[in-house]
Amino acid sequence: MPPDFIPIRPELSLLAILGYAFFAFSVGLLLTPWFISFLRRNKLGKQLRVETVDGREASIFRKYHENKMGTPTMGGLLIWGSILITVLFSRALALFGFVENSLLQRGQVYLPLFMLVSLGLLGALDDYLNISGVGKKRGLDVLPKITSLLVISTVGALWFYFKLGYAEIHVPFYGELAVGAFYIPLFIFIIIGTANAVNVTDGLDGLAGGLLMIAFGGFALLAYMSGLAVLAAFCAVCAGAVAAFLWHNVPPALFFMGDTGSLALGGTLGVIALMIDHVLVLPLLGFVFVIEMLSVIIQLTSKRLRGGKKVFRAAPIHHHFEALEWGESKVTMRFWIIGAFFAFLGIIVGIAG
Repeated sequence: MPPDFIPIRPELSLLAILGYAFFAFSVGLLLTPWFISFLRRNKLGKQLRVETVDGREASIFRKYHENKMGTPTMGGLLIWGSILITVLFSRALALFGFVENSLLQRGQVYLPLFMLVSLGLLGALDDYLNISGVGKKRGLDVLPKITSLLVISTVGALWFYFKLGYAEIHVPFYGELAVGAFYIPLFIFIIIGTANAVNVTDGLDGLAGGLLMIAFGGFALLAYMSGLAVLAAFCAVCAGAVAAFLWHNVPPALFFMGDTGSLALGGTLGVIALMIDHVLVLPLLGFVFVIEMLSVIIQLTSKRLRGGKKVFRAAPIHHHFEALEWGESKVTMRFWIIGAFFAFLGIIVGIAG
C-alpha cells in the first residue's frame, strides 16, 4: 500500500527534522549520568547467560563476557524515554505557537509510538525478571513472551488492515503486489521477526546500537523522500536517541540497552518499514540483523538434525567471530561497516525501485 493512504501528512522542514534529532541526542546525553547512577543504586545489572537457546552451557559467551557481570542494563528506557520527551517537547512547541505541527501526529507517529512503548514495557519486564532471578530460568519464559509479542503485533496488524486498508506490499522494480488478508500474518511475522533479530544482535558493546542508528537513519531518508516529513522526523529522533545511548555503549560499555531497548526498537523498525511500504527493503537496511537471526536458526537446526553438530563455534554469529579471536571491537566495527554498506544499497533500491 503506497504511503498516499496515510491520512495526515503535514509539512516539516529539513531543519526542524535535524533539530528534533539533535534535541533527542542532547536529552539522552544529559540524562545518561543520572540514569546510570539510578541503575547502579537499584542494582539493575546484567546477569550472565548460563545456557544457550537449546539449554546447553554457554561456555564461549561466558569466556569472553564474564567481566561484564553486573554492568547496568535496561538502557532502552533511556532511549525511548528520550524519544518520548522529544515528541512531547514538539507538542509543547506547537501548543505555544512556536511551530505549526508537532511530531505527535495520529497519521504518522501514533503507530510507531504504540509499538515502541508496548514492546519496551514487555522488554523491561523481561529484563527485570532476568536481573531479579525470579523463577528457575532468568527472564520471561518463552510461551508468555511469544504470546505477548503475538498479541501486540496482532493489534497492529488488524489496525493496518481493517482501519487503514493496507492490503498490498511494494515489490521494488515491479510495483504493488496485492496480498489481501495475508497482510495480517505478514505484518505479525515482520514485527516479531525484526524485534527478535535486533534482540539477538544485542550481544556486543555498541553492536546493536550502531546498526539501529544506521537503519533509522536510512528509513528517515526514505520517509522524507516519500513525503512523510513527520515520520522522517520520528525516525531521525530515534536515530538521535540511539546515538546518545551509543556514546556510552561503545567498548567498554557503561550500560546495555537490554530487551527494554532491543525489542522496542526492533518492532518500531518493522512498523516504519510497513508504514512507508518498504518492507522488502527492510532486510537490506537491517541486513546484519537478518544474518544474526539466520545464524541462530541454522545453528539450532544443525544441532537438532545432525546429532548436536554445530555450523558455527557459537551463535549468534558475532560470538562465532569472537571465538575466532577477532576481538569484540573489531567484530562490532566490521559489522557496522557491513550494515552501512547494505543500508546504502537499501536506500538506493528504496528510491529507485
